[in-house]
Amino acid sequence: QVQLVESGGGLVQAGGSLRLSCSVSGRTPIYFAVDWFRQAPGKEREFVGTIRWSSGRTDVANSVKGRFTVSRDNAKNTVYLQMNSLKPDDTAIYYCAINNIRGQGTQVTVSS
Repeated sequence: QVQLVESGGGLVQAGGSLRLSCSVSGRTPIYFAVDWFRQAPGKEREFVGTIRWSSGRTDVANSVKGRFTVSRDNAKNTVYLQMNSLKPDDTAIYYCAINNIRGQGTQVTVSS
């Protein structure tokens, strides 16, 4: 069973940056991707970005393109979500997930 633990959330002013981490442990599939999602109060879960573990290929949602990037450190079994030029609309709980398994999430709050 794979385990995912997010960290790095917090309170930041609009225009600021945060880097979220997703630590991956346990038994992972042979080929998998780590996805980032977010969910704000009263809103549906939104896809943010993804990275394929083996190739490092990434993709991000149009809503964050040019501001957010996804990367990984294989040696640390960690995936990162670098968030720049943050906006109040980015306020949400951010989760990382592999297939149907996700972490507990980390809160990101962007003040105006």
